[in-house]
Amino acid sequence: MHDPAPIPVLIIDDEPHLRITAGQTLELAGYQPQPYASAESALKTLTPDFPGVIVSDIRMPGMDGMALLREVRLRDPDLPVILITGHGDISTAVEAMREGAWDFLEKPFAGERLVEMVRRGIDKRRLSLENRQLKAELEAQQAAPGPRLVGRTPAIQRLASMVQRIAQVETDVLLFGETGTGKDLVARAIHERSPRGGHPFVAINCGAVPESIIESELFGHEKGAFTGAVERRIGKFEHANGGTVFLDEIESMPLALQVKLLRVLQERCIERLGANEHIPLDIRVIAATKVDLKLAAEAGEFREDLYYRLNVVTLPLPPLRERREDIPLLFQHFAVVASNRSGLEAPPLGTSGVSTLMAHDWPGNVRELRNLAERYVLLGSAFDYRLDMLLEGVESDVAELALPQQVELFEKSLISQSLVSHRGRITEVCEHLGLPRKTLYDKLRKYGLRAEDYRHKATP
Repeated sequence: MHDPAPIPVLIIDDEPHLRITAGQTLELAGYQPQPYASAESALKTLTPDFPGVIVSDIRMPGMDGMALLREVRLRDPDLPVILITGHGDISTAVEAMREGAWDFLEKPFAGERLVEMVRRGIDKRRLSLENRQLKAELEAQQAAPGPRLVGRTPAIQRLASMVQRIAQVETDVLLFGETGTGKDLVARAIHERSPRGGHPFVAINCGAVPESIIESELFGHEKGAFTGAVERRIGKFEHANGGTVFLDEIESMPLALQVKLLRVLQERCIERLGANEHIPLDIRVIAATKVDLKLAAEAGEFREDLYYRLNVVTLPLPPLRERREDIPLLFQHFAVVASNRSGLEAPPLGTSGVSTLMAHDWPGNVRELRNLAERYVLLGSAFDYRLDMLLEGVESDVAELALPQQVELFEKSLISQSLVSHRGRITEVCEHLGLPRKTLYDKLRKYGLRAEDYRHKATP
């Protein structure tokens, strides 16, 4: 077992004594100094995923510090560069900051100041690389069929597996879950991953369509079928022919219409209002509900025969409180989506932000989390990116747990998040979390986490 490798710091200066002194200071602080006498030689070793920072003198023969800064900014604008200026050279320091330097050190400087500046720069670099990786994963997912089911917990992995399996089978599906658990997303995922993916996906909110027109909306009508029917109308079911009909909030469908829906499901054909012609349908029906339809049927609020017709395959969707370890990953995913859409940069979450997310009980589930991530991107700067200020009226399920349980839940989430960010690479996870390798392995065993489960490029 070995401790994680120290993070490299490039030290560029043409004066040997400064390279030696700065290198010894950083080495004692736990970093890996890499000294270079010229900027040109240092640049040859720079890689796109370089995890450290650069410390360089400004006054050097050949490529000076300002030219180095400009070149690094062209290659990787997120890589922190700390420039060393001469005593009293304020104008140069100001110019360096305008050019994008992370910070500057004025000669002579204390070793403690160098270490603190490098530490802050490395923290910033780590966050930048994590955010870059999340964006890359998001772009990779855009080429994959269907919406992305984000998460690593067993609950969401089981759901993703069932979606993939059901998508290939021609059967109607009933989705059961609380408000905001992603029933629409799961329905679209089933459709897009199925052979019907190239055909229409028609979503109907049964609770949002007025009862007086819902039959016409679903099945269509002929000209003159009723007052105001001035022309033929194709209904949602007919429009979806070859594809999928998604009936959201099916518990809100009027009982009289449920009889006709049952017939459509059994016979796979419809009649437009005002017509006698039977129109055959080739559709899959996915229904979604937030109530227990069996109990509703027993109470006379839902037709029992329709319930049993829909209940061929039922997929329960877990609420966010039952997959709490996915919360940081989901939040960052939604923040990246909002950032790409708005063009605004959102700082990655720190420890306090993760703690705030984990302390909330999320009554609105994933939808509430997504809305918070969008507020974080769009309005976060006005609140200094304080999630506790963006979240109003936080009440916590976690707070009801004993303190050791809260600490373990938080620790497990941080380890899982780091495994995702570093694709299960143990050395990088140890480095990120500041843990010896043996300690990390002990915690992985404790929480039932396996590094190999995180080594895939993307979540299904």
